[in-house]
Amino acid sequence: MSSPKSSAVSAKVIVEGLAFGESPRWHEGRLWLCNWGTGEIVAVDEDGKSEVMLTVPTVLPYSIDWLPDGRLLVVSGREGVLLRQEADGTLVTHADLRQLSKNPWNEIVVDGRGNVYVNGGGPAPAPGEHFGPGTIVLIMQDGAVRQVAENIAFANGMAVTPDNKTLIVAESHARRLTAFAIGDDGDLSNRRVWADLGNDYPDGICIDAEGCVWYADVPNRHCVKVREGGAKLDRVEADRGCFACMLGGAGGRTLFIAAAEWRGFENMVSDARTGQVLSAAVSSPGAGWPSYNSGRR
Repeated sequence: MSSPKSSAVSAKVIVEGLAFGESPRWHEGRLWLCNWGTGEIVAVDEDGKSEVMLTVPTVLPYSIDWLPDGRLLVVSGREGVLLRQEADGTLVTHADLRQLSKNPWNEIVVDGRGNVYVNGGGPAPAPGEHFGPGTIVLIMQDGAVRQVAENIAFANGMAVTPDNKTLIVAESHARRLTAFAIGDDGDLSNRRVWADLGNDYPDGICIDAEGCVWYADVPNRHCVKVREGGAKLDRVEADRGCFACMLGGAGGRTLFIAAAEWRGFENMVSDARTGQVLSAAVSSPGAGWPSYNSGRR
């Protein structure tokens, strides 16, 4: 596996004063993200002007994506429900995940066919551990919910390739990206290691038009572009943990990074406001799901 280039892509700060930014998505010309610890979902333009779009009845974790018809979905992680925002702004239950696990749920991705994948949950953690083995569940358009993968080593960011045939998930504790084939019915199969990341711990991810993945890394304080097989091509360094990243902006060639100082799980909800949004110009635009230019959002 090759190492990243010695020279990193430079980034600039466009937003400060967040708690923990997570689940960034490019939607209707702005970057939307979850401001963990506050219940806020915030939209930010490329100049850094931010607006609170709504407040959800949870603190953390929560994550967002959109249905093909444009309605917003919100994973209310600790409460074990997937919420849907209706046209009048109200939030209703789209799916109840408590039947599958009492443990918190984490990330979401909606593919180009409307399949909704949510990860987290799973068995109870071992004594002294924060997380047990994670799962991935599929929510069908009729509301049916079923588990489609298990034994994920701390399930984090997910992305789907532009052809809707492959789902990639960050296994943070295994330091790898793992891929599944997506069947016609939305089921996942043919699990394989997409990239072994060495000493990196992938968190949020997104795909570019070259078929590479950008992943954020909290302990190593950077985002890295990796090719299938593990070759690392570029990186963006930060002075604090990188929790998630998303391609967007004009032409989709801006990498947005949600970063914050990491003080441990026990201090995730606090008055500290070290969260930032960084932006860096990159060569290849976003692709797949979630994406800035996917045809439906």
